[in-house]
Formats: sequence, C-alpha cells, structure tokens
Amino acid sequence: MPTTSLPERGQLVQVRSRPWVVNDVKASNLPTPSMRLPNANLQHLLTLSSVEDDGLGEELQIIWEIEPGAKVVEKVALPSPSGFDAPEKLDAFLDAVRWGAASSADLKNIQAPFRSGIEIEDYQLDPVVRAIQMPRVNLLIADDVGLGKTIEAGMVALELLIRHRARKMLIVCPSSLQIQWRDQMRDKFGLDFRIVDSTLMRDLRRRRGIHVNPVASQPGYSR
Repeated sequence: MPTTSLPERGQLVQVRSRPWVVNDVKASNLPTPSMRLPNANLQHLLTLSSVEDDGLGEELQIIWEIEPGAKVVEKVALPSPSGFDAPEKLDAFLDAVRWGAASSADLKNIQAPFRSGIEIEDYQLDPVVRAIQMPRVNLLIADDVGLGKTIEAGMVALELLIRHRARKMLIVCPSSLQIQWRDQMRDKFGLDFRIVDSTLMRDLRRRRGIHVNPVASQPGYSR
C-alpha cells in the first residue's frame, strides 16, 4: 500500500526494515497524467543514509510513494509538565541516582552477584574484584574443571556492563560449547548472546550485503 505522508529532510524513516535518515527530497519533473489533479500522482525521490553501526556511509535512493513498507518515524516530544511530584517521590528518585552513581564508582561495591541467578563460592569473586580494579581488563581464568570458570567469566561480563565499561561482549569458544555458553549467560546472568555461525552469516549477507560485520550488526550492547 503506498505511503501517503512525505518525510522531511533530516527526519528518520524506516525502509526495508532498517532505520535511515533523509538527506534529500526531490519531486519528480515528469508530467502527471491528470490535469485536473496536478499533484495526484506526484512522486518524490528520497536519498537516505543509514544510521546503523554496520551501515554508516551507506546510501539508498527510493521512490517514496511506491516503496512498500516505508514509514516515517514519528517525532517523540517530551511530556508536558502537569504538576509537581510529591516530595517523597522526588526523594526516592534522588536516592536512586546517588546509589547508582556511588555503586558505579565504588570499587568495593560489586553488583553482579546480586543481579545473577547463581550460588557462588568466595573464591569465585576474585576475578571480578581484580577486573574492576584494572584500567583495561585483561584476565586469564585457569581454574580446574568444575570450579566455575563460566560463572566467574559471566560475573566479570555483567559487572562491566553494569558499570558502563563495556557495550558489547564477544565469546570465542569451540562450536560444541556454543549452545552451552549462550544458555548459561542467559539463564544465570540475563545476558542475551547470539551464536555467529554460517547460518547467521548467510542471512546477514543476504539482507545487508557481503561485507556485513556480524559484531557491529548487534544492538548497542548485548544484554
């Protein structure tokens, strides 16, 4: 079904299931078939630029009126103030802000164990304690089999995400352990990872081109 609302330059649109920003809008110079309704079949050529991480610099030209599924991303305005919150509500908000700022900066306040569905041993806290003290995290966890290396690695990943010191995580493991790692990170830490294999790469290349970056195609951070 043709799209009726015409976007403006600089506005966000969704075309072919991807977000784009409008760089240019040009009206067609071809004569319309109807003289009584001169703008009835007027079409516009839009030049779009991708705003995705793996599509920066990519441009696309479409005819807006005949592009299937194209839609304008509506502008979202701030809500209009209707009054003042109760002092108790404001006090609770300020306490939450102070707690969040303090917990992110305090090296002794580890949050990952309390946001995980795990039972931990004292020795399993050592890697995450060391990690948050490092300017650049570089750890080798070499415990014996069955002592919880997956839990230790998961706590380090979760703590770095909570503290906004990491946005994306990449786990490299043998193919036989891919499903195990994905399920452990999801069930124990609430971290949503995607398995990058030949099936995923084939699908990404079909939708986004042969030079697609599978890491950059993920969301802002893998949570």
